[in-house]
Amino acid sequence: MTNTSDQARVVQEMGNRRAFLTRLTTVGMSLGLLGPGTLAKIASSAVAMKSGLTEKDFRMGVIGPAELSLVTSQLAVQQATQANAKEFAGFELREAVAVITVLKELGTPVPPMDVKAKATLAKIRAARGMDFDRAYIKAQHDNHIFLRDLATAYLKNTTPNEKSPAEQQGRHLATLALNQFTEHVELTARILKELQS
Repeated sequence: MTNTSDQARVVQEMGNRRAFLTRLTTVGMSLGLLGPGTLAKIASSAVAMKSGLTEKDFRMGVIGPAELSLVTSQLAVQQATQANAKEFAGFELREAVAVITVLKELGTPVPPMDVKAKATLAKIRAARGMDFDRAYIKAQHDNHIFLRDLATAYLKNTTPNEKSPAEQQGRHLATLALNQFTEHVELTARILKELQS
């Protein structure tokens, strides 16, 4: 049984996550990983968050970051120098391939890479040695925070009793993905600390 202070903490954490995602979308922060206009469709304001995200919004929000993860992880598998960064790149590459495959099979279009995504990719491509490792892992950390918060917001705004097959499928996908996104936030945070010491 959950006590009142635990309930209050959970409510506060959910409010913090919602505020964080709303701030990200309000300033157009997508880490440059989403195509033009996608964030506006996902949640450009608190009003959009209250009305809920659709499974299509969720899929469109994930595919851009997954594409950038794919490209940068392909580089990192070859160029990462620190053992944990290199290992993570292998995990992330497999994840990105799986996520993109599923999303494409669901009919999700791949948005063109925008200016910020191109800048992130250029920064990673230009870096060498430990600078490469730090740039790659930092981009992955930021990416997975965004994805974790997107999945959390989508799941919060859907119901398990949803009858639409598409929404049920989206909920299942987000439920599975949330675990991986959360795990990768923690892994990249740990690797970043290693790279900064």
